[in-house]
Amino acid sequence: QAQLVESGGGLVQAGESLRLSCVVSRATFSQDAMAWFRQAPGKGHEFVAAINWAEGLTKYADSVKGRFAISRDNVKKTVYLQMNNLKSEDTARYYCNRVLWGYASRPLNTWGQGTLVTVSS
Repeated sequence: QAQLVESGGGLVQAGESLRLSCVVSRATFSQDAMAWFRQAPGKGHEFVAAINWAEGLTKYADSVKGRFAISRDNVKKTVYLQMNNLKSEDTARYYCNRVLWGYASRPLNTWGQGTLVTVSS
């Protein structure tokens, strides 16, 4: 199984930006795509965005379209999530995970430790 290590979270004010990183170790190109998920306190994991390794195609949850951007560096085996114009409702622990492009909301790996994003209003 691939190892996933997320970083980049922090405490910011509403309207500010953060960039999250996810380093994927022991990854192979048989792995189709990667996605970011988030879990707010007391809630389940929510799909945020996905990107496929080969073409860099992306998809987003409606709640983050126009504000978040997912990207990847195939050489570094790293996936990024640029989060702009953050809102208090974006407060959550953010996780990356392997997914299949056609089923991007279904994580394939066990969860890593995630990275906490707190947005104060």
